[in-house]
Amino acid sequence: MPSRVVHFEIHADNIERCKDFYTKVFGWKIIPYPMPDGTTYWAIETGLKEEPGINGGFVERKGPRPTENAPVFGYVCTLQVENYDESEKQILANGGTLALPKFAIPGMAWQGYYKDTEGNIFGIHQPDTNAK
Repeated sequence: MPSRVVHFEIHADNIERCKDFYTKVFGWKIIPYPMPDGTTYWAIETGLKEEPGINGGFVERKGPRPTENAPVFGYVCTLQVENYDESEKQILANGGTLALPKFAIPGMAWQGYYKDTEGNIFGIHQPDTNAK
């Protein structure tokens, strides 16, 4: 049986700044879970349980931040959005930066990549069968 992705984690230098970015841009719900060692794990609910998708969490980065123009060396998550251009405005207005501009996946969608406030790359994807 194939294994399915069921959880993701976003590494952050500044958890509060990262939480603020994702709640303002994508409307995620953040839930604190106290851990036995005295730290807090910040769980992420990305949507309603009856909708497709996965949830995740924020973790404190344990090493250096990704450097500019370095190759990606982890998974990149892509978020489906209703309006690509409006989502891009929200990303940029809340401290995100452009990594790879909007492009068409012909007959399927609009896609592009951004960096969050912590330097992590993520994609946004707006389904559109007229994309070309």
